[in-house]
Amino acid sequence: MTDEKPKNILGTELQSCCADPITGFLRDGYCRTNQMDLGTHVICAVVTDEFLEFTKSKGNDLSTPRPEYQFPGLTAGDGWCLCAMRWKEAHDAGAAPPLKPESTHEKALEFIDKSSLEKYYIQ
Repeated sequence: MTDEKPKNILGTELQSCCADPITGFLRDGYCRTNQMDLGTHVICAVVTDEFLEFTKSKGNDLSTPRPEYQFPGLTAGDGWCLCAMRWKEAHDAGAAPPLKPESTHEKALEFIDKSSLEKYYIQ
């Protein structure tokens, strides 16, 4: 077991993505991952209407509230930990949302090259 803190794509300590709504595979506000996270929810995105429509068209409706899962539904401007491959798919389709690099887990670099991610950095 290690006490090492997770790193972001900048090589520094991973920062919180969003607490309202609470995000992350572990629902702790961080885009951390583990072996149970089959979707690899490591991209801290600030969702846009364009992205929400795109992901809904792919069968993942993130805008409709699902109270049975304590999911409030997202609106443009919300922070959310996205699956790396869904973000990449949206990128390839021209619908990727911006991302917070300090809150995006370094594991994202296993799926997406850093130069692609850098074009979407926001503070």
